[in-house]
Amino acid sequence: MSAPKPLWTTFLRFLAPLMLGNALQSLFGTVSNIYLGQMIGVDALAAVSAFFPVMFFLFAFVMGLSTGATVLIGQAFGAGEQNRIRSVVGTTLAVGLLLAIAIALVGGLFSRPLMVLLATPANILDEASRYARIMLLTMPLGFVFLLTTAMIRGVGDALTPLLALALSTAIGLILTPILIRGTFGLPAPGITSPAWAAAIANALTLVVLAAYLLRKKHALAPDAALLRHLRLNSAVLGKILGVGLPSAIGMVVMAIAELVLLGLVNDFGSNATAAYGAVNQVMGYTQFTAISISIAVSILGAQAVGGGDRARLDGIVRTGLAFNIVLTGGLVALIYLAPRAVLGIFITDGAVLDLAKGMLDIALWSSVPFGLATVFSGVMRAAGVAVTPMLLSIFAIVAIELPAAVILSRTVGLAGVWAAYPIVFCAMFVLQMGYYLLVWRKGAIRRLI
Repeated sequence: MSAPKPLWTTFLRFLAPLMLGNALQSLFGTVSNIYLGQMIGVDALAAVSAFFPVMFFLFAFVMGLSTGATVLIGQAFGAGEQNRIRSVVGTTLAVGLLLAIAIALVGGLFSRPLMVLLATPANILDEASRYARIMLLTMPLGFVFLLTTAMIRGVGDALTPLLALALSTAIGLILTPILIRGTFGLPAPGITSPAWAAAIANALTLVVLAAYLLRKKHALAPDAALLRHLRLNSAVLGKILGVGLPSAIGMVVMAIAELVLLGLVNDFGSNATAAYGAVNQVMGYTQFTAISISIAVSILGAQAVGGGDRARLDGIVRTGLAFNIVLTGGLVALIYLAPRAVLGIFITDGAVLDLAKGMLDIALWSSVPFGLATVFSGVMRAAGVAVTPMLLSIFAIVAIELPAAVILSRTVGLAGVWAAYPIVFCAMFVLQMGYYLLVWRKGAIRRLI
């Protein structure tokens, strides 16, 4: 009988494809924007950007729904309950489809009034409305694709979603320039090309993914047994939303706080705004690493809860903390070694580069305490405790970050806005760790499903 593998190897095998998959998800959007900017023009980029607030709120809800579903699937998988896995998957896909179809119908009819409501500039209103209409009409495909790949991870399979995302991204990146040029005698859809490319890529990948899962007899294969569960189960839906909605609300609150901070930065002029954008791009990579580790903690923790293995939860937390220090901290250290070279990818102006470097020096290291905080919130979410971690994060943002940013921006200047990041992330770390150690860890842990 072979000895059990060390937890860190299991963690790493799950984390590596998860991080690559998340990177691929952002790659398509980045390269599509490059295509639009280079092949059509800056107005096309502006029109696509105008739709971003709508996309963010929809994305936040899908992420919340998938988070709740993944936790329940992980618990059911850990307990060996295949029927309960199917029930969660069927309910999640049913509610996701119903919501997406409603969005498609309403958005298809009212995309222009929606973009007017968002104060889209008149010179890009027509193009932004066209883009919004196609994005909303094809939303069901996007919802099903995102939910499916996320739920597959719940059974400990991070490789299949990576392969699906790689295929989808490749198809999308090939199709986008073809559609922009109007190749093969087809009329060029212009600004809507990335939206059509994404829809076609999602549709083709879902067909391939379904065939692959069926051939592998995967736990989430869309067989007759799973299709029988494709309906709304109110009891299961309540549990999914109980975990997922707090996550979605937390994302929205953080986004609103970023808008407030951006407003403070804008008061210091356009150079400050440009520096803010570049520094946030760089910090996005370090925070992205931390969030990937948190997702791994949540899924592996849910499986441990389902299997009734309380001791394994402590090991998962320790492993998540260690990976954050090594991976997130290592990436932070590498950036600190050559900050100008990294920022120079986004900035060419010397004055803005100097300003951005000063801001990066203040804020970048705080990605490490941010990551440590998400490990504690991730493991508590794995056991179905999502509301308290959310409230602690919101308290840190509303009662600590925003007041600190306002006060320090008036007393210290622009550097004071950036000082709010380490202040709030350290506060989140202390609050989440304190609740985990002093309250949550001492209570009973029960499966949700």
